[in-house]
Amino acid sequence: MPAPDSVPIPAASTRVLRVALPLPLPRLFDYRSADGPADPAAIGCRVRVPFGPRELVGVVADVGAPADGIDGLREAIAVLDAAPLLRGELFDSLQWLARYNHAPLGEVFATALPSMLRRGEPLPETDTWAWQLTEAGLAARTGLRAGSRPRRLADCLADGGRDEDALADTVDGWRAAARSLAVRGLIERVPATTASQAPTPIPGPIANDEQAAAIDALVQARQQFAPMLLDGVTGSGKTEVYLQAIADCLARGRQALVLVPEIGLTPQMLARFRARLGVPVHALHSDLGDTQRARVWAAAWRGEARVIVGTRSAVFTPLPDAGLIVVDEEHDASYKQQDGIRYNARDFALVRAKALGVPVLLGSATPSLESLHNATLGRYAHLRLHKRAGVAQAPSVRVIDVRKRPLQAGLSQQLLDAMAAALAAGGQVLVFKNRRGYAPVLLCHDCGWTAHCQRCSTPANSTAMTVHAGGRRLQCHHCGARRPVPPACPDCGALALQPQGNGTERIEEFLAQHFADVPVLRVDRGSTRRRDSLEALLDGFGTQPGILVGTQMLAKGHDLPNLTLVAVVGIDEGLFSADFRAHEKVAQMLVQVAGRAGRATRPGAVWLQTHHPQHPLLQTLIEGGYHAFAGQELAQREAAGFPPFAHLALLRAEAASADPPTAFLQAARGLLGDAAGVDLHGPLPAPMPRRAGMQRVQLLLSAIERRSLHAALDAIVPRLHALPEARKVRWSIDVDPLDLY
Repeated sequence: MPAPDSVPIPAASTRVLRVALPLPLPRLFDYRSADGPADPAAIGCRVRVPFGPRELVGVVADVGAPADGIDGLREAIAVLDAAPLLRGELFDSLQWLARYNHAPLGEVFATALPSMLRRGEPLPETDTWAWQLTEAGLAARTGLRAGSRPRRLADCLADGGRDEDALADTVDGWRAAARSLAVRGLIERVPATTASQAPTPIPGPIANDEQAAAIDALVQARQQFAPMLLDGVTGSGKTEVYLQAIADCLARGRQALVLVPEIGLTPQMLARFRARLGVPVHALHSDLGDTQRARVWAAAWRGEARVIVGTRSAVFTPLPDAGLIVVDEEHDASYKQQDGIRYNARDFALVRAKALGVPVLLGSATPSLESLHNATLGRYAHLRLHKRAGVAQAPSVRVIDVRKRPLQAGLSQQLLDAMAAALAAGGQVLVFKNRRGYAPVLLCHDCGWTAHCQRCSTPANSTAMTVHAGGRRLQCHHCGARRPVPPACPDCGALALQPQGNGTERIEEFLAQHFADVPVLRVDRGSTRRRDSLEALLDGFGTQPGILVGTQMLAKGHDLPNLTLVAVVGIDEGLFSADFRAHEKVAQMLVQVAGRAGRATRPGAVWLQTHHPQHPLLQTLIEGGYHAFAGQELAQREAAGFPPFAHLALLRAEAASADPPTAFLQAARGLLGDAAGVDLHGPLPAPMPRRAGMQRVQLLLSAIERRSLHAALDAIVPRLHALPEARKVRWSIDVDPLDLY
């Protein structure tokens, strides 16, 4: 007789494949193996199976006895992999992620795989090809037209061959340029092993005392889980710490994974890493083609890729020889996936590092309050960099009170004079406005009509559509709806339609007229849609005097050595938001964008325009810095019972009308009953009740103890799928939501 707490092993003849399919259902599906009893070696392999009238590709999650007997089970079509793609630590960590987010395991597995592999295509080979200059190309390179793609490609190859993945990261449209140069005999295609895939490593600067202490702490933590918060002011040389820690990791024959928040940061970091490390550095981000992403993933799975730099989804990269994980700008909200499987890449990186037994380094000049709290409690080692690297000094800060002052495109004359002085001195200027578009509202001056999105609404009214394309197009920034600007007011027929307020497009237009003798470039999501467009814009800007107008995209990690003045305009909206994280986001954004100034030998200045110069947030930041603000904000969060002193989960539901989601969430609340240690708020309309034509309702769960929250969710999630009301709505669970919208 087996022990009472043991699980009998099913007889080999009754073992079947238990498959996790990419479906929103929290269960496994049983299939008979085509080769007789299911082999446990298939766990983690992809399998093609029939599902209703179609075929799906899933992952074998288990091999065991069928849940309802073997009779009537359908047979799997084929096991697609000779060896498990998801194995060891990654397989276990993904199962943890499914449990923590209360998400279907099949959808989690699908999220972790590149799209090529999700479709069932074979794991690609990682033999790569490279391009290099011929002798004729070396001689003819300088004769190519400056700035053209062939010239850019030839310049990229001037110091050695580059593999095709590296070229895709650095030269936009390189394939057409390569064909043109190859026909002329100026470049040739060779196996990557015969070309220099990375330049000879160049030595880095000597680390200062604080950097050296941080590097030593990482080196001492080799081959053990050690979470560390690298808390350094902007320009303090955090990237240098990353580089030296990665170099030590490579010297030990291990892999390093580096996460960055934005695709725009990837080319700059890749170039610096390749120059310093002397090994191929692989990129993983959404701008890559399916084949490229699958090849990098396969190279990491085989242990061939030693350094991987990527955005949020790169956290799922296999790391069979892991040595270090780095999360740059760890505070950034883009690490949180806001649809599908709502995971946080920063938090999952910590989970993976613990399972792998390697150090994980979280770097930021403005750490999240959760990370600061964990460092205060001793859960993370707290590594501080208080001063800027080299001779760079922190910028001076000046607040401009613009109450009762005339403004041109939202800019005061005092600020325009400061910009003119900075440009005359040969410096560059950054105008920061975190609102893209031409103007936030289109208004009829005669009757007061405004252009609203008919598919989205706030509690007060419909959501205003933003004016784009110099006043010719309206766009909703919530659902993406677009329509042309009407020729006349739809209500009164007047021709008095006027854009109200200022976005980056309008500021760019005004500054281009006001400072006609210098270049004015706009950097926002609208101007950087094309691949590598941000890098091309910044490269073209160079070090000449000029003006950058941009949104928060420019606040993240970009190094602009000739930037001497940062002008911050239009931050007042964030000072009075109902979102409990709003002040944290504003403080981080201000400190990050201010940190772009004065990063080299020239002193920098930050001018901040506001109608609320005495606001406590601004005063605290100016007088005490980010950590003074963080201390005050943490005290307020603790008093209010908000994270990190409580743990939240948001149950959302939506439908064409408000009744079905409300009924579903009322039923969910009934299932929760009096869950021990969990407070329930709702069902209530979302802060934006209607979005993209759907009525949105939510139920908030809050608990002081994380285990209480998850115990409640464990008890109800399987039953939620069975509710009759669930069939009438689209619903989701967001554990640890970043906002409540």
